[in-house]
Amino acid sequence: MKNKFRILKIFVTVILFGFLLSFSLKRFNGKPMEKVTVKLTTTKDPVYFIDEKDIKELVKKSNPTKKIGDINIPDLEKKLNQLPEVDSANVYLNLNGNLNLDIKQRVPAFRLTKADRDFYVDEKGVEFPISKNYSFPCMLVTGNVKQSEYVKLAELIAKINRDDFSRKYFIGISKKKGNYELLTSEGNFKVEIGDLEKIDLKVKGFKAFVEKYLIHQQPEKYTKVSLKYDNQIVTTLNPKFKENDSIIAVGKKELANLPVINQKKIEAQKTAAKTNSN
Repeated sequence: MKNKFRILKIFVTVILFGFLLSFSLKRFNGKPMEKVTVKLTTTKDPVYFIDEKDIKELVKKSNPTKKIGDINIPDLEKKLNQLPEVDSANVYLNLNGNLNLDIKQRVPAFRLTKADRDFYVDEKGVEFPISKNYSFPCMLVTGNVKQSEYVKLAELIAKINRDDFSRKYFIGISKKKGNYELLTSEGNFKVEIGDLEKIDLKVKGFKAFVEKYLIHQQPEKYTKVSLKYDNQIVTTLNPKFKENDSIIAVGKKELANLPVINQKKIEAQKTAAKTNSN
């Protein structure tokens, strides 16, 4: 008898709890959303492709009644994640009825001009369109770059950006006939690297070439410096470059005049000494 009474008591308690829960949920769902909070995750390199106003407008369209019960959180989260500029989105409701949206934007690794298209690519190799309102400063790449090469190309650019020498020296990348070329900020020459393999070795080789040899030359002397071959650097001379017009030639001329200058200086000192003695 006692067991039956205990079971009945539990059964009634469950029903009452269910009723109260249902009533509370009904009241909660009928309440208006008090607040919509948009948090744009801070990235290492700040980006501004979307703003809080754009997100709140999307929330408004998804829930015109502004009631908590009418907001479809999974559907809204899906729509946000489908935005090309969004890397990830998380949507959730607080118990007080506040809607929270945590959004991380994509950060371009480089900007690619390919055929008639112009777009960004992030470090994961994902393409997304350029913005009419905001332009992110990043490496410009041109040529028929394959999608399968996006990630390796992003890694190369990340290495360039981390190194002070490379970041100042290389300003762009071009792909022609299957070969990659780095465009430089000095001179008219290009740095041919071939494929995207052994990048560290190739960049170190070029840095050594600049510091030990090119620093004593005029950059206009070359049209191309090739690093595509193992353990060697091949340069292509500029046929329009005239050695006589170079800084080196001018320097040699000045050096040749030094004995004459020194002789005149000695004679002047002797004349001054005689004058002082008299």
